[in-house]
Amino acid sequence: MRCRRSFAALGGGETGRGLILGGVRAAGVDVAPLFTGDGHAPLPLMAAETARAPDGDEGLDLPGWLLPRLRRDLGADLPAIAEALRHRAPVFLRTNLARADRATAQVRLAAEEIETRPHPLSPSALEVVAGARRIQSCATYAEGVVELQDAASQAVVDMLPLSNGMKVLDFCAGGGGKTLAMAARARLMLFAHDADRRRMRDLPARAKRAGVRVTLVDNPDQAFDLVLADVPCSGSGSWRRAPEGKWLLTEARLAELIVIQAAILDRVALRVRPGGWLGYVTCSLLSGENRDQVDAFLARHSGWRLEAERRLTPLDGGDGFYAAVLRR
Repeated sequence: MRCRRSFAALGGGETGRGLILGGVRAAGVDVAPLFTGDGHAPLPLMAAETARAPDGDEGLDLPGWLLPRLRRDLGADLPAIAEALRHRAPVFLRTNLARADRATAQVRLAAEEIETRPHPLSPSALEVVAGARRIQSCATYAEGVVELQDAASQAVVDMLPLSNGMKVLDFCAGGGGKTLAMAARARLMLFAHDADRRRMRDLPARAKRAGVRVTLVDNPDQAFDLVLADVPCSGSGSWRRAPEGKWLLTEARLAELIVIQAAILDRVALRVRPGGWLGYVTCSLLSGENRDQVDAFLARHSGWRLEAERRLTPLDGGDGFYAAVLRR
């Protein structure tokens, strides 16, 4: 899935056989002894299955319709980012700093045969270099000392101006990764909402493991010191983890997402108290979902200002993210 276009070129088509053939060739394996038709072996190669080197666009393994936008938004970084998206993402852990410091978490994980190293994107981030399969059965995880979370996702939460006593809403909470990351940074009155409440079904158990309290709300109608809106998006920054997203995204769906993002921004702005903060986050590499949305919001709403923003790509080590912090 990560290399669909290039494998199709190498294998003669986007059939199951063509993609597997292309993958074998991409790995540098001689296919002739494998495709013989003998016994259970696949049938011999046909003329149309002669290897063809992928052209420049096919080699990027990105949707053709999206490439003009990506070239505009990523510039000279596009080839390197595209190459990163052709490979598996690293496994990261977030240290629950309310329970332990990063060095202590490392020692505890090492005792359970999970090797990690600090990652520069966040003071809580650990990259797992060995033993990743043991994480969810280890005591360090079960006791809420660490959580699985991408390093760039942690860096986004680090940007938020959190302090003890703040009333905070995670409006698009999903599974609650950023909810719990915020809870580890300060003693908050923390609320979580999602348009599909089922996405939050594991959050109460995760919060209990982390030793924090999170109130789930269906219709948040209060005023908050800070609202985080990690909005639905193309997911283009996380295509290493969900490579099917490359091919499922359509131009029509992207346009729909941009409308949804703007509507969410308008809605959550009403929930921010005067002087409060709004965090806007996507895991997208596209300006249309990122700074363009912020600029459009500021044009629609007076009395707001952009305080900080950050764009991260897989070249920074984690997933691709955009974050903007606005103040009312």
